[in-house]
Amino acid sequence: MIRIRALGLPTVWGAMAITYNLTCPLARQSSLGARIVTSAVFFAVGTGLVLHVCRLLLRELKQARRVARAAQSALLRPLPPRVDGLGVAAAQLSAERGSSVGGDLYEVIATEHGVRVVMGDVRGHGLEALGTAAAVLGSFREAVHDEPELGRVLHRLDRALARHLRGRPRIEQAEEFVTVLLLEIGTDGAVRALNCGHPWPYRLRETGAEPLARAEPLPPLGPFPLPADLPAVRHGELRPGEALFLFTDGAEDARDGHGRFFPLADVLTEAARDGTLAPQAVLGTVFRRLLRHTSGNPPDDVALLTLLNERDVERPSGARETAHATTPHP
Repeated sequence: MIRIRALGLPTVWGAMAITYNLTCPLARQSSLGARIVTSAVFFAVGTGLVLHVCRLLLRELKQARRVARAAQSALLRPLPPRVDGLGVAAAQLSAERGSSVGGDLYEVIATEHGVRVVMGDVRGHGLEALGTAAAVLGSFREAVHDEPELGRVLHRLDRALARHLRGRPRIEQAEEFVTVLLLEIGTDGAVRALNCGHPWPYRLRETGAEPLARAEPLPPLGPFPLPADLPAVRHGELRPGEALFLFTDGAEDARDGHGRFFPLADVLTEAARDGTLAPQAVLGTVFRRLLRHTSGNPPDDVALLTLLNERDVERPSGARETAHATTPHP
Protein backbone atom coordinates (compact mmCIF):
# COMPACT_ATOMS: atom_id res chain seq x y z
CA MET A 1 0.00 0.00 0.00
CA ILE A 2 2.80 2.42 0.90
CA ARG A 3 4.61 1.74 -2.38
CA ILE A 4 1.36 2.24 -4.33
CA ARG A 5 0.83 5.61 -2.66
CA ALA A 6 4.47 6.50 -3.32
CA LEU A 7 3.93 5.90 -7.05
CA GLY A 8 0.88 8.16 -7.13
CA LEU A 9 2.70 11.47 -7.61
CA PRO A 10 5.03 10.25 -10.40
CA THR A 11 1.98 8.77 -12.16
CA VAL A 12 0.16 12.11 -12.00
CA TRP A 13 3.18 13.97 -13.35
CA GLY A 14 3.58 11.47 -16.17
CA ALA A 15 -0.10 11.74 -17.05
CA MET A 16 0.15 15.53 -17.15
CA ALA A 17 3.16 15.35 -19.47
CA ILE A 18 1.36 12.92 -21.81
CA THR A 19 -1.81 15.03 -21.75
CA TYR A 20 0.19 18.13 -22.61
CA ASN A 21 1.88 16.33 -25.49
CA LEU A 22 -1.41 15.06 -26.92
CA THR A 23 -3.75 17.99 -26.37
CA CYS A 24 -1.77 21.20 -26.11
CA PRO A 25 -1.40 23.03 -29.48
CA LEU A 26 2.10 24.19 -28.53
CA ALA A 27 3.29 20.59 -28.35
CA ARG A 28 2.42 20.10 -32.02
CA GLN A 29 4.10 23.27 -33.26
CA SER A 30 7.66 23.20 -34.61
CA SER A 31 8.59 26.79 -33.86
CA LEU A 32 11.52 27.56 -31.55
CA GLY A 33 9.28 29.03 -28.85
CA ALA A 34 7.00 25.98 -28.87
CA ARG A 35 9.96 23.61 -28.64
CA ILE A 36 11.39 25.60 -25.69
CA VAL A 37 8.07 25.42 -23.82
CA THR A 38 7.71 21.69 -24.51
CA SER A 39 11.27 21.03 -23.39
CA ALA A 40 10.71 23.05 -20.21
CA VAL A 41 7.60 21.03 -19.39
CA PHE A 42 9.33 17.69 -19.80
CA PHE A 43 12.43 18.96 -17.96
CA ALA A 44 10.27 20.00 -15.00
CA VAL A 45 8.49 16.63 -14.97
CA GLY A 46 11.81 14.73 -15.18
CA THR A 47 13.38 16.82 -12.41
CA GLY A 48 10.35 16.26 -10.20
CA LEU A 49 10.52 12.51 -10.76
CA VAL A 50 14.24 12.39 -9.92
CA LEU A 51 13.75 14.39 -6.71
CA HIS A 52 10.81 12.23 -5.73
CA VAL A 53 12.81 9.03 -6.23
CA CYS A 54 15.72 10.48 -4.20
CA ARG A 55 13.37 11.30 -1.33
CA LEU A 56 11.98 7.76 -1.41
CA LEU A 57 15.46 6.24 -1.36
CA LEU A 58 16.55 8.51 1.50
CA ARG A 59 13.45 7.55 3.48
CA GLU A 60 14.12 3.84 2.96
CA LEU A 61 17.78 4.32 3.95
CA LYS A 62 16.77 6.02 7.21
CA GLN A 63 14.32 3.22 7.92
CA ALA A 64 17.00 0.59 7.25
CA ARG A 65 19.37 2.36 9.63
CA ARG A 66 16.70 2.47 12.34
CA VAL A 67 16.14 -1.27 11.93
CA ALA A 68 19.89 -1.89 12.00
CA ARG A 69 20.32 0.13 15.19
CA ALA A 70 17.46 -1.77 16.82
CA ALA A 71 19.00 -5.11 15.80
CA GLN A 72 22.43 -4.09 17.06
CA SER A 73 20.96 -2.88 20.37
CA ALA A 74 19.12 -6.17 20.83
CA LEU A 75 22.33 -8.09 20.16
CA LEU A 76 24.73 -5.97 22.24
CA ARG A 77 22.38 -5.21 25.09
CA PRO A 78 23.58 -2.68 27.68
CA LEU A 79 25.90 -4.22 30.25
CA PRO A 80 25.38 -3.76 34.00
CA PRO A 81 27.69 -1.16 35.58
CA ARG A 82 28.85 -3.87 38.02
CA VAL A 83 28.97 -7.65 37.70
CA ASP A 84 29.85 -9.63 40.82
CA GLY A 85 32.21 -6.99 42.17
CA LEU A 86 33.68 -5.96 38.82
CA GLY A 87 33.09 -2.49 37.42
CA VAL A 88 32.10 -2.78 33.76
CA ALA A 89 31.91 -0.38 30.81
CA ALA A 90 31.73 -1.12 27.09
CA ALA A 91 31.18 0.84 23.91
CA GLN A 92 31.77 0.63 20.19
CA LEU A 93 32.60 3.02 17.39
CA SER A 94 31.59 2.43 13.79
CA ALA A 95 34.03 3.18 10.99
CA GLU A 96 31.19 4.36 8.71
CA ARG A 97 29.30 7.51 9.57
CA GLY A 98 25.64 6.80 10.21
CA SER A 99 26.25 3.06 10.43
CA SER A 100 25.87 0.98 13.57
CA VAL A 101 25.91 -2.53 12.15
CA GLY A 102 29.03 -4.59 12.50
CA GLY A 103 30.46 -7.87 13.64
CA ASP A 104 31.86 -6.85 17.02
CA LEU A 105 30.50 -8.80 19.99
CA TYR A 106 31.01 -8.74 23.75
CA GLU A 107 29.28 -9.90 26.91
CA VAL A 108 29.97 -10.16 30.66
CA ILE A 109 27.98 -12.69 32.72
CA ALA A 110 28.23 -13.75 36.36
CA THR A 111 27.95 -17.54 36.74
CA GLU A 112 28.58 -20.12 39.42
CA HIS A 113 31.91 -20.78 37.70
CA GLY A 114 33.01 -17.13 37.95
CA VAL A 115 32.52 -14.03 35.83
CA ARG A 116 32.81 -15.07 32.19
CA VAL A 117 33.60 -12.64 29.42
CA VAL A 118 33.65 -12.85 25.64
CA MET A 119 35.07 -10.36 23.16
CA GLY A 120 34.96 -11.20 19.46
CA ASP A 121 35.12 -9.84 15.96
CA VAL A 122 33.34 -11.32 12.94
CA ARG A 123 34.96 -10.96 9.54
CA GLY A 124 33.17 -8.33 7.48
CA HIS A 125 30.39 -5.86 8.19
CA GLY A 126 26.67 -5.47 7.66
CA LEU A 127 23.73 -7.76 8.29
CA GLU A 128 25.60 -10.99 7.49
CA ALA A 129 28.26 -10.18 10.09
CA LEU A 130 25.50 -9.22 12.53
CA GLY A 131 23.82 -12.60 12.02
CA THR A 132 27.07 -14.44 12.65
CA ALA A 133 27.73 -12.40 15.78
CA ALA A 134 24.22 -13.18 17.02
CA ALA A 135 24.79 -16.93 16.56
CA VAL A 136 28.07 -16.88 18.51
CA LEU A 137 26.84 -14.56 21.23
CA GLY A 138 23.59 -16.47 21.72
CA SER A 139 25.53 -19.69 22.19
CA PHE A 140 27.87 -18.02 24.70
CA ARG A 141 24.99 -16.75 26.82
CA GLU A 142 23.71 -20.29 27.25
CA ALA A 143 26.99 -22.20 27.44
CA VAL A 144 28.59 -20.12 30.21
CA HIS A 145 25.95 -21.35 32.65
CA ASP A 146 25.91 -24.97 31.45
CA GLU A 147 29.60 -25.76 31.01
CA PRO A 148 31.97 -25.90 33.99
CA GLU A 149 35.07 -25.78 31.75
CA LEU A 150 35.93 -22.79 29.58
CA GLY A 151 37.20 -25.11 26.84
CA ARG A 152 33.76 -26.68 26.51
CA VAL A 153 32.25 -23.21 26.20
CA LEU A 154 34.58 -22.54 23.28
CA HIS A 155 33.57 -25.82 21.63
CA ARG A 156 29.93 -24.78 21.94
CA LEU A 157 30.68 -21.50 20.18
CA ASP A 158 32.51 -23.36 17.41
CA ARG A 159 29.55 -25.69 16.84
CA ALA A 160 27.11 -22.77 16.84
CA LEU A 161 29.18 -21.03 14.16
CA ALA A 162 29.30 -24.21 12.06
CA ARG A 163 25.50 -24.57 12.26
CA HIS A 164 25.06 -20.93 11.30
CA LEU A 165 27.28 -21.29 8.22
CA ARG A 166 25.76 -24.59 7.13
CA GLY A 167 24.04 -24.27 3.78
CA ARG A 168 26.31 -21.51 2.48
CA PRO A 169 28.61 -22.22 -0.48
CA ARG A 170 31.84 -23.91 0.59
CA ILE A 171 33.96 -21.00 -0.55
CA GLU A 172 31.97 -18.65 1.72
CA GLN A 173 32.28 -21.06 4.63
CA ALA A 174 36.05 -21.20 4.13
CA GLU A 175 36.32 -17.40 4.14
CA GLU A 176 34.14 -16.82 7.20
CA PHE A 177 35.84 -16.64 10.58
CA VAL A 178 35.41 -15.13 14.03
CA THR A 179 38.15 -14.09 16.44
CA VAL A 180 37.14 -14.90 20.01
CA LEU A 181 38.65 -14.20 23.42
CA LEU A 182 37.15 -15.99 26.43
CA LEU A 183 37.99 -14.93 29.97
CA GLU A 184 36.98 -16.36 33.33
CA ILE A 185 37.60 -14.32 36.49
CA GLY A 186 37.17 -16.34 39.66
CA THR A 187 36.03 -15.07 43.03
CA ASP A 188 39.69 -15.10 44.10
CA GLY A 189 40.62 -12.90 41.09
CA ALA A 190 42.27 -15.74 39.15
CA VAL A 191 42.14 -15.04 35.42
CA ARG A 192 41.84 -17.90 32.94
CA ALA A 193 41.69 -17.41 29.20
CA LEU A 194 41.27 -19.05 25.81
CA ASN A 195 42.14 -17.02 22.74
CA CYS A 196 41.24 -17.78 19.12
CA GLY A 197 42.97 -15.18 16.96
CA HIS A 198 41.97 -12.16 19.03
CA PRO A 199 44.25 -9.44 20.44
CA TRP A 200 45.26 -10.12 24.03
CA PRO A 201 43.76 -7.66 26.53
CA TYR A 202 45.86 -5.29 28.61
CA ARG A 203 46.16 -5.49 32.37
CA LEU A 204 46.08 -1.99 33.90
CA ARG A 205 47.88 -1.21 37.15
CA GLU A 206 49.10 1.99 38.75
CA THR A 207 52.49 1.33 37.16
CA GLY A 208 51.08 1.15 33.64
CA ALA A 209 49.66 -1.29 31.10
CA GLU A 210 50.97 -4.65 29.93
CA PRO A 211 49.49 -7.45 27.80
CA LEU A 212 47.71 -10.13 29.79
CA ALA A 213 49.72 -12.72 27.85
CA ARG A 214 52.23 -12.87 25.02
CA ALA A 215 51.48 -16.44 23.93
CA GLU A 216 50.47 -17.19 20.35
CA PRO A 217 46.66 -17.57 20.19
CA LEU A 218 44.79 -20.40 18.53
CA PRO A 219 43.46 -19.83 14.99
CA PRO A 220 40.12 -17.99 14.68
CA LEU A 221 36.92 -20.00 14.82
CA GLY A 222 35.71 -21.27 11.47
CA PRO A 223 38.53 -22.26 9.10
CA PHE A 224 40.21 -24.88 11.30
CA PRO A 225 38.89 -27.47 13.78
CA LEU A 226 39.58 -26.89 17.46
CA PRO A 227 41.75 -29.31 19.45
CA ALA A 228 39.70 -31.86 21.38
CA ASP A 229 41.36 -30.89 24.65
CA LEU A 230 41.23 -27.16 25.45
CA PRO A 231 42.34 -26.45 29.01
CA ALA A 232 41.98 -22.80 29.96
CA VAL A 233 45.32 -21.15 30.71
CA ARG A 234 45.72 -19.22 33.95
CA HIS A 235 47.22 -15.74 33.58
CA GLY A 236 47.76 -14.57 37.13
CA GLU A 237 45.23 -12.65 39.18
CA LEU A 238 43.20 -9.49 38.78
CA ARG A 239 43.82 -7.87 42.15
CA PRO A 240 41.57 -5.20 43.71
CA GLY A 241 42.11 -1.88 41.94
CA GLU A 242 43.47 -3.51 38.77
CA ALA A 243 41.63 -3.51 35.44
CA LEU A 244 41.49 -5.46 32.20
CA PHE A 245 41.06 -3.64 28.89
CA LEU A 246 39.64 -5.72 26.01
CA PHE A 247 39.38 -4.44 22.44
CA THR A 248 38.97 -5.40 18.80
CA ASP A 249 41.88 -5.01 16.39
CA GLY A 250 40.44 -1.79 14.96
CA ALA A 251 41.91 0.01 17.97
CA GLU A 252 45.55 -1.00 17.51
CA ASP A 253 45.43 -1.02 13.69
CA ALA A 254 44.10 2.55 13.34
CA ARG A 255 46.59 4.84 11.55
CA ASP A 256 46.97 8.58 11.32
CA GLY A 257 47.63 10.61 8.18
CA HIS A 258 51.33 9.64 8.27
CA GLY A 259 50.61 5.90 8.49
CA ARG A 260 51.51 5.60 12.18
CA PHE A 261 49.57 3.06 14.27
CA PHE A 262 47.54 4.19 17.24
CA PRO A 263 49.74 3.83 20.38
CA LEU A 264 47.12 2.02 22.46
CA ALA A 265 49.57 0.67 25.04
CA ASP A 266 51.03 4.15 25.64
CA VAL A 267 47.58 5.70 26.00
CA LEU A 268 46.53 3.04 28.51
CA THR A 269 49.79 3.45 30.45
CA GLU A 270 49.20 7.21 30.70
CA ALA A 271 45.65 6.61 31.89
CA ALA A 272 46.79 4.08 34.50
CA ARG A 273 49.54 6.33 35.85
CA ASP A 274 47.08 9.21 36.08
CA GLY A 275 44.94 7.01 38.31
CA THR A 276 41.97 6.99 35.90
CA LEU A 277 41.15 3.28 36.01
CA ALA A 278 37.40 3.80 36.39
CA PRO A 279 35.92 1.88 33.41
CA GLN A 280 34.06 4.88 31.96
CA ALA A 281 37.13 7.10 32.31
CA VAL A 282 39.36 4.60 30.51
CA LEU A 283 36.89 4.28 27.62
CA GLY A 284 36.57 8.05 27.33
CA THR A 285 40.34 8.56 27.27
CA VAL A 286 40.92 5.91 24.60
CA PHE A 287 38.08 7.07 22.37
CA ARG A 288 39.15 10.73 22.52
CA ARG A 289 42.74 9.89 21.67
CA LEU A 290 41.68 7.44 18.94
CA LEU A 291 39.44 9.99 17.23
CA ARG A 292 42.17 12.61 17.46
CA HIS A 293 44.70 10.14 15.99
CA THR A 294 42.46 9.28 13.02
CA SER A 295 41.08 12.82 12.54
CA GLY A 296 37.63 11.53 13.43
CA ASN A 297 37.64 8.79 10.77
CA PRO A 298 38.71 5.39 12.16
CA PRO A 299 39.33 2.93 9.31
CA ASP A 300 37.65 0.00 11.06
CA ASP A 301 34.97 -0.67 13.65
CA VAL A 302 36.20 -0.58 17.25
CA ALA A 303 34.74 -2.23 20.34
CA LEU A 304 36.17 -1.65 23.81
CA LEU A 305 35.43 -3.29 27.16
CA THR A 306 36.91 -2.44 30.57
CA LEU A 307 36.68 -4.54 33.75
CA LEU A 308 37.84 -3.10 37.09
CA ASN A 309 38.20 -5.29 40.18
CA GLU A 310 36.23 -3.47 42.89
CA ARG A 311 36.12 -6.40 45.29
CA ASP A 312 38.07 -4.66 48.04
CA VAL A 313 34.79 -4.21 49.96
CA GLU A 314 33.26 -7.31 51.50
CA ARG A 315 29.81 -8.16 50.19
CA PRO A 316 27.31 -10.83 51.22
CA SER A 317 28.07 -14.26 49.79
CA GLY A 318 26.26 -14.96 46.53
CA ALA A 319 25.27 -11.33 45.98
CA ARG A 320 24.87 -10.27 42.37
CA GLU A 321 24.29 -6.84 40.87
CA THR A 322 21.24 -6.72 38.66
CA ALA A 323 20.83 -3.01 37.92
CA HIS A 324 21.37 -2.18 34.27
CA ALA A 325 22.52 1.09 32.80
CA THR A 326 23.25 2.03 29.23
CA THR A 327 26.88 2.84 28.52
CA PRO A 328 26.92 6.14 26.66
CA HIS A 329 28.80 6.18 23.41
CA PRO A 330 31.52 8.76 23.26
